[in-house]
Amino acid sequence: MKPKESVLSTLEKFSTAMLAALSCLPVAGLLLALGALLASAGLGSFIPVLRWEPLVLLGNLVYNGMMAIVQNLGVLFCVGVAAFLARKDKHQAALIAFLSYLVFLTAGHTVLEQLGQLAEAAPGLGLYGTGQATVLGIQTVDMGVTGGVILGFLTGWVYNHTCETVFRPAPLRIYGGARLPFLCMAGLSLALGFASCFVWPPVQQAVNRLAQWIAAAGDGGLFLYGFLERVLIPTGLHHLVYMPFQFTSLGGTLTVGDQVYAGAYPVVMAQYSLGLPISDSIRWMYTGFTKTFGYFGIAGAMIFCARPENRRRTAAMLMPLVLTASLASVTEPIDFLFCFLSPVLWLAHGAIAGLFMVLLDWFGVTGFTGGLFTSLAMNLSAGAERTHYPMLYLLAAAEILVYFGVFTLLIRGLHLRTPGRETHITTAPVNQEGSFPYQALLGALGGRENILRVDNCFTRLRVWVEDAALLNQPLLRDLTPDGIYCQGREVQLVFGVDAVQVRRQLEELLAQNALSTS
Repeated sequence: MKPKESVLSTLEKFSTAMLAALSCLPVAGLLLALGALLASAGLGSFIPVLRWEPLVLLGNLVYNGMMAIVQNLGVLFCVGVAAFLARKDKHQAALIAFLSYLVFLTAGHTVLEQLGQLAEAAPGLGLYGTGQATVLGIQTVDMGVTGGVILGFLTGWVYNHTCETVFRPAPLRIYGGARLPFLCMAGLSLALGFASCFVWPPVQQAVNRLAQWIAAAGDGGLFLYGFLERVLIPTGLHHLVYMPFQFTSLGGTLTVGDQVYAGAYPVVMAQYSLGLPISDSIRWMYTGFTKTFGYFGIAGAMIFCARPENRRRTAAMLMPLVLTASLASVTEPIDFLFCFLSPVLWLAHGAIAGLFMVLLDWFGVTGFTGGLFTSLAMNLSAGAERTHYPMLYLLAAAEILVYFGVFTLLIRGLHLRTPGRETHITTAPVNQEGSFPYQALLGALGGRENILRVDNCFTRLRVWVEDAALLNQPLLRDLTPDGIYCQGREVQLVFGVDAVQVRRQLEELLAQNALSTS
């Protein structure tokens, strides 16, 4: 394989594995948005029935249940990526990945504990801003999803290279098979957990020093603040960008009688509740602006750029995630759909977010931006004179249009792989017994003996064959009219949303043929 083809193949494998780990997030996003609506105090001020305690309880149950997924995306990536990459017995790879993640977290916690570096949780803030986080009940260095992604790919690679090892000496045979990958990953997880406590804190300290510079850099600092708050989300370092401004004197101070408020959030909330003018400290709270409005433009561009036959499916996947961002200020479910797959879009996203924070400041907006209904209720109650909210909503419309335009130009101009841009998605019911000629598909692939491995992504069946010369490509094109792509010994057949069902049926057929010939 040529170097360029090898790089492209590796990148495609990386992006497909990342998407596979996120396959359940659209459903979680839909439920999260529903929970946010039912539990929204702002919306309850307009719709009294939403103040009914059983509905509020239901909303909080749904919201908190789905937030447990969002707050543990590192686990999701670790297990999902490893299972996707595993060539056989995917459940074993997933279990090993989960166990490895527990070892990784515990190793980090143990090192911090032994060194006396475990941070103390602050009242009302917990561990935010300390550079540490509690994941699955274990306090360790906050690496965001980075640790889970690294472990997921590492587990998949180690598993594929060691799971078939058999030791000849009888006493050692018990350590062969799926036990050897875990033995390897246990050591690697301990090493990574140990290393994270020494490698990651200097990075966090650099971000803290950067925050000091941002505070004194005027509009340039405000732009960088908004840019980094978005761009650093996958690393977990974004907490270290916004927390000092929102909860320390970097974000401003306010003295009322004997009470001193420090940080943008306490200052602004005190001014709001006491009826005082809203100060420019609120500029550090503009991070909610893009969450509330900008993602409508992002999703609109992705839907518009999707193939016409895919637009409904793409809209159905994206809109619940946009509502989650707008109503609950939870953006991770949609962020991870494109931050790893299209870095150009991710950087553009950060730049637009930073730009509009500067524009809000230039136009003297002192309104609330976090959560669509919550911010609307607070702005209306505070009044236009204190918040200048008419300008806020004009800028919101402008941001949606800018996101739509920039993302559309980048996606189409650079042919970026965003949701809905896959080669034609079929809607034929291939998953029903007898409705698709699986035997003919098996024959077109060169027969059972020619098939080394079968896998799938969202829309494609992926088959690795022993001899590409045995492929009957004309027949494969007839069987998969929505697309076929051959590269070396890898064959990709586009079946749309039924790809997973086709894979299962083909695997069952391969297993039956193996039994009949044994």
